[in-house]
Amino acid sequence: MISALHLAGPRLLTGLIGRDILASRSPWLHESEAAAQGLHLIYALFDFTDRKLADSQLPIVLNAAATLGFAGVNITHPFKQAVMGHLDALSDGAAQVGAVNTVAFAGGKLTGYNTDVTGFAESFARGLPDADVGNVVQFGAGGGGSATASAMLSLGARKLWIADPNADRAATLVAKLAGDFGGDRVAVCTDVAAAMRSASGLINATPIGMNNYPGTAFPVALLSASQWVADIVYFPLETELLGAARALGCRTLNGGDMAVFQAASAFEIFTGRSADRDRMRDFFVNFSSGSTLQAA
Repeated sequence: MISALHLAGPRLLTGLIGRDILASRSPWLHESEAAAQGLHLIYALFDFTDRKLADSQLPIVLNAAATLGFAGVNITHPFKQAVMGHLDALSDGAAQVGAVNTVAFAGGKLTGYNTDVTGFAESFARGLPDADVGNVVQFGAGGGGSATASAMLSLGARKLWIADPNADRAATLVAKLAGDFGGDRVAVCTDVAAAMRSASGLINATPIGMNNYPGTAFPVALLSASQWVADIVYFPLETELLGAARALGCRTLNGGDMAVFQAASAFEIFTGRSADRDRMRDFFVNFSSGSTLQAA
C-alpha cells in the first residue's frame, strides 16, 4: 500500500459519484499519482446503490461535498447528463458534448468539465492507431456515449451510427453531433444488423458488461474478424463483449486507457498540477494485475 509518511500539506478531498462503483480503480489512480507528487489526496466513493440513495438526491450529495471542502468530484453513470442542471457553469468542452464527468468546487461555484472526450481519443489513438474509422456503429447515447461519439468524429470517422434503446435519446445526440460535425457524418441506427454488417468498427458506450450489468449491448454473432471493437467499460477489463470479439479475431480496445487518461485530466483540474500519464498508466496496470506500489 502507499505510505502517507511523506505526504505534505493539507488533505485534498475528491471523489466519484455514481452507481455500482465500488470496484472503481479511480481512488487508486488519483491517490497514487498524488502520493508520487507528495500530495495528501483522499478520493472517496459515493455509490448511490450501496448507500441506497435515490437519483433525486444527487444535488444533496453535490452540495454536501462542496460544503465539506472537497476540491471536486468525478461523475459517472447514470449522472453525467443529469448533473448539468445542478451546476453553476460548464467548460466549453462539457457544453459541446452535453455531458459532465468532472465537477470542480472553486470560488463558491460548481463548474462542470468533460475529460472523457480526450480520454477516449488518446486511448483510441494509442490502442488502435491505424484502425479504419470509415463506418462506425456506437451503442449508447448517454453521457459516456456523447463523449465517445464526439471523440470518434474528431478522430475522422466519416459515418457514425448511434444505436440506443431510447430512440429519443439517440435522436437528441445525433442532432447535437450533426450541428457540430455535419449532418452527413452521423445518423440514428435503426437497423442494427445491417449497420453492423457494413461497419469497420463498433463501440460499446453503455454500462452493459460491467459486473453489475452483465451481457453485451449488441449481438456478438453479427461481428466479423475484420472489425475492431472498443469498450468503455473497465471493470472488468475483459468484458464478455471483448472476449467474444477477440475469439473471432477482432482487434479490441478495453476501457482501461480511457479511464487512465480521463483521470489524469481530472487530477489536473482538482489539484492544479500536471499528471504523469505514463506513471498513472503503470499504476493502473499494476493495480489490475494485483500488484501493490510503495511510495518513495
